[in-house]
Amino acid sequence: MYKVFVNDTPIIITSCSENKNNYLFFKFKSILFKDVLKKAKIKDIKGIILYSKDLKNDWKSFISNMEVILAAGGLVLNNKKEILFIYRNGVWDLPKGWIEKKETIESAAIREVEEECGIYNLKIVKPLVTTYHIYNQNGVKLKQTHWFLMTSDFNKELTPQLEEGITQVTFKNSVKTEIALKNTYENIKLVYYTFKEG
Repeated sequence: MYKVFVNDTPIIITSCSENKNNYLFFKFKSILFKDVLKKAKIKDIKGIILYSKDLKNDWKSFISNMEVILAAGGLVLNNKKEILFIYRNGVWDLPKGWIEKKETIESAAIREVEEECGIYNLKIVKPLVTTYHIYNQNGVKLKQTHWFLMTSDFNKELTPQLEEGITQVTFKNSVKTEIALKNTYENIKLVYYTFKEG
């Protein structure tokens, strides 16, 4: 299964024919990519399921309609098991950014978290999940973000990367994290719940 977000509306490409959430349901081969995007942008649409009989090839076909932008980021825990959040454009988010040429996914994830938050001593514990998000910027783009669980014992003042529009950086305990999740993106919730599931 692949879950791709258009804003916060999921497009699920799956080999399972169940539709428990009453999403719009189409056979993958029966609908055009541009029509799927149009439907995903309709306000009252909760989600779209594209039923695939050949998931591997249908996924390749789906992403061939867009330029794929590779990114990496982290869900960072401190010694108190608090989670590192950034605040950008009025929304709580997790630090992430584009992978540069000749850079590994892991080193990009660490670099982006360091740059956006002014934090150091990061250690990758394990990969968490890969999220997908479609947006328009000089054409249709698919941001594919590789997320890692990280830890840090850094206990100095954090510094938001203002030039990236980040105005706050803070660690949040479980109560404050739940509040932040009410004002975040669906793919960030996906990262968090993947972490909680272990």
